[in-house]
Amino acid sequence: MTARLLRIGVLAIVASALGLFLARALFPPRPAIPATEFATILPGPRPLPALALVGEDAQPLGAAFFTGHWTLVFFGYTHCPDICPTTLALLAQATRQLADLPAAEQPRVLFVSLDPERDEPRRVGEYARFFDRRFIGASGTPQAVAAAAAAFAVPYAKVALPDGSYTIDHGTGVIVVGPSGGIEAFASGLHDAGALARDYRKTVRYVGQRR
Repeated sequence: MTARLLRIGVLAIVASALGLFLARALFPPRPAIPATEFATILPGPRPLPALALVGEDAQPLGAAFFTGHWTLVFFGYTHCPDICPTTLALLAQATRQLADLPAAEQPRVLFVSLDPERDEPRRVGEYARFFDRRFIGASGTPQAVAAAAAAFAVPYAKVALPDGSYTIDHGTGVIVVGPSGGIEAFASGLHDAGALARDYRKTVRYVGQRR
């Protein structure tokens, strides 16, 4: 009886070890999310719904616009007096610091206007390219812009001014979208292009390790 119990115990240990080996082989552990300076890296991509944004050529960006590329997305408007030009200038500096990355890992920059009443797509594109000729501008109907802002979790509100005009209060974060077409990271409180570039590199590296 003792020998039989011993054999059962040995078999149980072997089965447990084999199960652990197979589990690790089939479901390898995820790499640790790296520490960052401004960005919050997500453990997995957050899918985006189909968006109805329009590029400066008056053509829809299309459902596949975000797939196959790394994209830094920033929402603002061309009449913005301070935050938008400052952030776009910072993005231009950061992307230049990333020029040594392989072409497939270098990010595009998409600037989406939250002011479709005044910002037609062509104007948004011209404004974005003032900071870097590679930047892409987009806008859309008020409904399309609201849906895009909600998808990227960007708050905004139209605020009337005493002179009859208006301004727009909005979130200032930059969203990192990966080649899968999903959101990989959020960066907020930006004031250092070097830190943004370093966080971006960490995001790209983490996503590569996670696959």
